[in-house]
Amino acid sequence: MFIGEFQHSIDEKGRLAIPAKFRARISGGAIITRGLDRCLFIFTNKDWENFAQTLINSPSPVARANSRDFSRLFFSGASDVKLDSQGRILVPDYLKKYAGLDKSAKIIGVYNRMEVWDDRTWEKYRERTEGSSDEIAEKMADLGI
Repeated sequence: MFIGEFQHSIDEKGRLAIPAKFRARISGGAIITRGLDRCLFIFTNKDWENFAQTLINSPSPVARANSRDFSRLFFSGASDVKLDSQGRILVPDYLKKYAGLDKSAKIIGVYNRMEVWDDRTWEKYRERTEGSSDEIAEKMADLGI
């Protein structure tokens, strides 16, 4: 399980250091893709397969425009990545641009994936979400979660 929040740098070649506690989980490779809220998602290969199956098996994955759009967003942006000897991955330029990444990033653990955020974007998101956490919890309770 991925949990926690970490600050890491991105070098001039576009390599992102992965938190040491997450490296073993992706030692065999991983998938990085566009995420939601202008972050990037990094999945283990197994978790990517599970995520892909969920998208593919959703009701009317091809017939509904929203399903097609959502699938295109994730699959077209996906790239295989491998850890180098120093625990870094190479983030493709188009993904760095999508997430607004420059020299540093927040890497957060979100159960079955890591998310990579631009520092300022993450801070704004976190502050906004923390400020409405009671309201979010009530909405989730209304859904039975």
